[in-house]
Amino acid sequence: MTFQLPTSRAEAEDLDRHDPLAAAARQFELPEGVIYLVGHSLGPPTRTAKAKLAAAQTAWSNDLVRSWNSAGWIDLAERTGDRIAALIGAGKGEVVVTDSVSVNLFKLAAAALPLARKYVLFVEEDEFPTDQYIVAGLGALSSAEVRVLPPNETGAALSAGGVFIRSVVNYRSGEVAGIAALETEARRHGALIIWDLSHATGILDMTLGASGALLATGCTYKYLNGGPGSPAFVYAARSIASKLNSPLPGWMGHAAPFAFEGAYKPKDGAARFASGTPPILSLTALDGTLDVFDGQALPELQSKARQLGAIAIARAKTLGLEVLSPQDDAKRGGHVSLRIAEGYPVVQALAARGVLADFRAPDTVRFGFSPLFLRYEQVWDAMDALADILATRSWDQPQFHARAKVT
Repeated sequence: MTFQLPTSRAEAEDLDRHDPLAAAARQFELPEGVIYLVGHSLGPPTRTAKAKLAAAQTAWSNDLVRSWNSAGWIDLAERTGDRIAALIGAGKGEVVVTDSVSVNLFKLAAAALPLARKYVLFVEEDEFPTDQYIVAGLGALSSAEVRVLPPNETGAALSAGGVFIRSVVNYRSGEVAGIAALETEARRHGALIIWDLSHATGILDMTLGASGALLATGCTYKYLNGGPGSPAFVYAARSIASKLNSPLPGWMGHAAPFAFEGAYKPKDGAARFASGTPPILSLTALDGTLDVFDGQALPELQSKARQLGAIAIARAKTLGLEVLSPQDDAKRGGHVSLRIAEGYPVVQALAARGVLADFRAPDTVRFGFSPLFLRYEQVWDAMDALADILATRSWDQPQFHARAKVT
């Protein structure tokens, strides 16, 4: 069915009636009356995730330490990695679930530096803060030069032949990077790119292997719905993995961890980047939630997310709001950012009406469009709520101005 922007709530409802992804929403647990537009920050739980988590807790109680074998815990990080590999266009053995994005960025950047033509680390100044912090920290610990570039200066970084950390989807604007074109440029100059997939995995139809991407990491608690603090993953293409040495060679990355050898011998593939004992309960919840992606076509997920975003953009423009995200669907990921001077109290006022969004300082309101559980009519209703809050200035109340730690 050809997508046409709805001009009324009735037309949005009609899109829902013909939505091939509509059945997936039944697998999620969300409070009644909530429109959840922050799946790009923390995805909601699925029924299978909670069921598998309960089974793991039972195994912990009954089989105790034997569960590492009887419940298959010892291989869970690699098995779950293979499931994520299918969602990012990678092959078996090229993804392992381990640690956090911050730790994984450090490991990959340190491992990549000796392979780059120049011992230089690059990051752009509008990159997610943790990516910038890791570059600065690694630079301080090593002899690598650190260069922080203005936005969209990727070409200059790659021509210098260093290691460049870059998000596939910009956390603030939602703009999507061209993986294949940038990887081609990197090859020309002896540079290496480490992709941050945090706002891309589970929402974009990525083909990392076919696009020539070699290294990446990403979180699992956003569109993958793995749960708060669920572990991140490392992608290392088979063609480069054996050349990489992790700066944190923990025992779970050892080829034979239970041989308890003094000398380190890494596992094959991405699994060499595993460090300590994996968080089994979080891993189990992640493995369970990945069930919701079974049988789903990534192009359909990407298409619906962009359609939902297009509705928000069109409505925002009628309200005279500045849209910070690309209006060309093909250049936008799964979220839309609007500039609203009173963004923080506006987000709190929306929450009071059951519409959950998030705020990024100093003046950015972000709406995330997770296609597996969001309906077209919900986006229409959310924009109605925003329009009323702005028109009535109902955001300007003391309780909406009170700042919480998490925004």
